[in-house]
Amino acid sequence: MFARARPWLIGAAALSLALPALAAGGGAVGENLLWLALILMSARLFAPLAQRIGFPAVLGELLLGVLLGNLSLLGVGLFDTIAKDPIIAFLAELGVVVLLLQIGLETRLADLVKVGGRAFAVGSVGIVVPFALGAFVVGPLLLPGASQNTYLFLGATLAATSVGITGRVFRDLGRLGTPAARIVLGAAVIDDVLGLVILAVVSSLVQAGSVSLGEVGGIIAKAVGFLAGSIWIGRMIAPHSSRWLARLDAGPSMLFAQVLATGLALAWLAHAIGLAPIIGAFAAGLLFEPLFLKDFDRPLIVREIEPLLPAGDKDLAEKLRPILIKHTGHQHELMIEPIGYFFVPVFFVLTGMQVDLRTLADPAIVAVALGVTAAAVVGKLVAGYFAGPVGRWVVGWGMVPRGEVGLIFAMVGKQLGVMGEAMFSVIVIMVILTTLVTPPVLTLLLRRQD
Repeated sequence: MFARARPWLIGAAALSLALPALAAGGGAVGENLLWLALILMSARLFAPLAQRIGFPAVLGELLLGVLLGNLSLLGVGLFDTIAKDPIIAFLAELGVVVLLLQIGLETRLADLVKVGGRAFAVGSVGIVVPFALGAFVVGPLLLPGASQNTYLFLGATLAATSVGITGRVFRDLGRLGTPAARIVLGAAVIDDVLGLVILAVVSSLVQAGSVSLGEVGGIIAKAVGFLAGSIWIGRMIAPHSSRWLARLDAGPSMLFAQVLATGLALAWLAHAIGLAPIIGAFAAGLLFEPLFLKDFDRPLIVREIEPLLPAGDKDLAEKLRPILIKHTGHQHELMIEPIGYFFVPVFFVLTGMQVDLRTLADPAIVAVALGVTAAAVVGKLVAGYFAGPVGRWVVGWGMVPRGEVGLIFAMVGKQLGVMGEAMFSVIVIMVILTTLVTPPVLTLLLRRQD
């Protein structure tokens, strides 16, 4: 019993030693180092706890964030600065970029193309139905007297989807290769593009009172051009660049640099043209098929197993190579994994810290928020119906979480003056519920399929 509790006792002792240092201050850089240490170890402690009770690790990280972000309600304000720290926020954004790069690396483009039609249907319906429910049904019914612009922004917020949370659940459970996961990932990319269009249109309506078809067409063309162009051009370049780089250095450091640099570069390019960086990171992951990296795979795999073989039996290494690759995973995927262990938990913990439980204090706001949340869930479940026979409920619930995307949409509306504090609180509660409820529900649905 003591042995099981020892890690928790060590963690508590370390935290007790760290708190006086935080209270005394020590410079932004020094504090950030300690914040990251606490987030990393706390997330590693909470994640297994969530898994032991049958939920994915991401739920433990989200709940840890909610706990840390609301300790001020108990008079402990030491963690209040984390959520507002720009350095921590950047590392969190880098975490979701790394996560989508990992998901892209583990997703085969050919498999994604196979479900392209259904993914497009799910993504399109997953935008149109929640937007219509929010802007023309739930908004006027639950918030009578608000402006039409407020209703439009409510609809835009309900249309959003946070693929990072769903992708993490599929990845934790080893289900990224299933048809349902591929549909969700493809639909999420389409959802993000169309959501960007809706946000741009609604913002233009608020600011200028009108929007031209040319502006809408330009946004769509830019998004589609980026996705198609980056994947098409990248897949033409990847085999040659991999071969050239392997001649310089066939070791793991060069392969690691190539994959990570490509992910960061495409994430930057997506952001530069007005898209979400995660789209660029996901597209980068799709570029690296195992065939392109054979020049790296051979030295890495063969060099590891040759010392274990009988002297002179080098041909056996070549015979075992495809078996080893098949059962141990591809080298580029495995090498990015440790980076994800560091950055990805920061994103989910910080997402949880954005949750302000004080918004639950007003029963009237909570009642409206529950109605809005119901519309948010129903809209995405309707989209799941168009996934075909691969698991409509899984796909529908996979599109439910709004996460940081919903908060971004709501923040834009607040900055434009069409959302007051009460309306913003409603959105925050909706984001809380859809973000925290989806992982356990999705886990139960996936395990029921076994």
